[in-house]
Amino acid sequence: MDVLAVMVGLAVLVGLAVAALVVVGLVKAARAVGETMERQEAKARRAVENVTLKAKTYAQTGPPKQISAVRLDLRTSLTGTRQVLEGAVTQDGQLTEALALLARLDAHAAELDGELRLLEREPDVGRIAAKLPELRERAERITHSAETMRWAAQDRMHRFADDELSRLSQECEDEAGALRHWDTASGASGASGAAGASGASGASSGADPGAARSALPDGRGGRPSAEELLGLSDPVAKLAQRLRKPTAGPSAG
Repeated sequence: MDVLAVMVGLAVLVGLAVAALVVVGLVKAARAVGETMERQEAKARRAVENVTLKAKTYAQTGPPKQISAVRLDLRTSLTGTRQVLEGAVTQDGQLTEALALLARLDAHAAELDGELRLLEREPDVGRIAAKLPELRERAERITHSAETMRWAAQDRMHRFADDELSRLSQECEDEAGALRHWDTASGASGASGAAGASGASGASSGADPGAARSALPDGRGGRPSAEELLGLSDPVAKLAQRLRKPTAGPSAG
């Protein structure tokens, strides 16, 4: 019974742990989905606002048109810089600090955009004329800072691409030289073969012609006789010499 109770208790604990993990996973998934939806909603809202501001720059006149133009330029500059930095931060970790600075610029831009929105609804034209230069100057400073980071990131990406292309080109040249190594090796082997052939021909031309002729067999048509083949040439010659000697005649009485 004690063993059964222990096993039941362990099973309950394991079930609780699994249930807790499932709950945690569901909460994280729901949070991630919520954050994604918030980002998508913010992007959609920003896109609609940008279209509205662009339409106002064409439809309105006077200070309202100027305010809409300032707001649109501010948003466009920050959006372009954000896209460049977020697209390159995966390849260059040093752009993380630039993204942090851009987030701070976004905070100032959001505050300035709120002031411009309020000024856009101001009925007093004199107050608009008094406040607009100051707000425009702040917007230009934010825009210049964002553009500076964007241009620096683009130049950095371009420089890294050039360096990588230079290294790749050098590696390709080295590999091409290694692939052409067979040409050099065949040329060296051909030269050594030619030298050996010329040396052999020189040695054969410098040999003694008499020795070469003596190496050839005697006989008609360059073919040896039967006596030479049987080793009887010397005995036959000696026998012929003895036969040619005059025989001694009978002595005179």
